[in-house]
Amino acid sequence: MSRADDIFLANMADIMENGTWDTDLTVRPHWEDGTPAHTVKKFCIVNRYDLSKEFPILTVRKTAFKSCIDEILWIWQKKSNNVHDLHSHIWDSWADESGSIGKAYGYQLGVKHQYKEGEFDQVDRVLYDLKNNPASRRIMTNIFVHADLNEMHLYPCAYSMTFNVTGDKLNGILNQRSNDMLTANNWNVVQYSVLLMMLAQVSGFKPGEFVHVIADAHIYDRHIPLVQEMMKNPRYPAPKFIMNKDIKNFYDFTVDDFALENYEYSTLGKKIEVAI
Repeated sequence: MSRADDIFLANMADIMENGTWDTDLTVRPHWEDGTPAHTVKKFCIVNRYDLSKEFPILTVRKTAFKSCIDEILWIWQKKSNNVHDLHSHIWDSWADESGSIGKAYGYQLGVKHQYKEGEFDQVDRVLYDLKNNPASRRIMTNIFVHADLNEMHLYPCAYSMTFNVTGDKLNGILNQRSNDMLTANNWNVVQYSVLLMMLAQVSGFKPGEFVHVIADAHIYDRHIPLVQEMMKNPRYPAPKFIMNKDIKNFYDFTVDDFALENYEYSTLGKKIEVAI
């Protein structure tokens, strides 16, 4: 069965059995009908996925594989902060009339900085170091920029990636301040795993471990019945991940360069309501 299912279901059981509720606090998130959206949470969950063995996508529910990739390309490749450059409508509620989400996500990755080797944005700096200085312990990005928070329509949840070359493998750590576990956990795992595999390929490495560090891993109150239902769902082996091996330039990847072979999954009984 899928290792991603094992990790995810163990996380969910731990949160529901041992987590802390925030029902005694005033919270910012709310449901579409205006009701406060409370959560049960665990502090600091750390999950490890060996990408050399298995692609970490859930089978107890479907993860929208192509949409995940479209979003990571929007942020990391297009370095965009405009929802009109994205094919899904997940971010629409944070966009203004022009489609902008302010100085958030892709905007920060596209800001150029001066280094002794020249001027780079954060993505190009990662690409440069992986090819020219793979022994570096400074290959990382950070989009939680305090000076610009007041101009972001939402604060970044997944805010920092650290890359580390070990032998012939590229490993990565995603730091995330907050994670809506039912809605977005595997979405983030899939898209940042794909990102690591893209960077590994264009830099001449094999994919290694993807480590996901979540400060506040939570389940919303209205999601509890869905999670309980999902934990009873049939589980399947992980599918085979396929990526176009001919791509050698990070900026040449498109959504069509990725596929899953034999992806089987269970369905949920109802649509997942998203807290805003």
